[in-house]
Amino acid sequence: MKSVFITFDQAFYERILALLDRQNCRGFSYWQQVQGRGSVKGEPHYGSHAWPSMCSAIITVVDDAKVDSLLDALHKMDKETEQLGLRAFVWNVEKTI
Repeated sequence: MKSVFITFDQAFYERILALLDRQNCRGFSYWQQVQGRGSVKGEPHYGSHAWPSMCSAIITVVDDAKVDSLLDALHKMDKETEQLGLRAFVWNVEKTI
């Protein structure tokens, strides 16, 4: 099992939920407002007057076999509108209950 942590501009929310459905990734946790700044490029997401946009984040735990197709679809989504910002990180899940 792997956890996939996805941070994204709030504009991606509905598209990412639809993607999780299509990929049969049922369970996830969602943070509606997350502040941050990308490490490569893109605008900061601080929710301030100068930088009004905000990020959100989702974490999902999936079978190893689903990780590559999920990351490929997320990468494609990011490439379509790079300025918005979307990142995904994968960690091993050692144990779960």
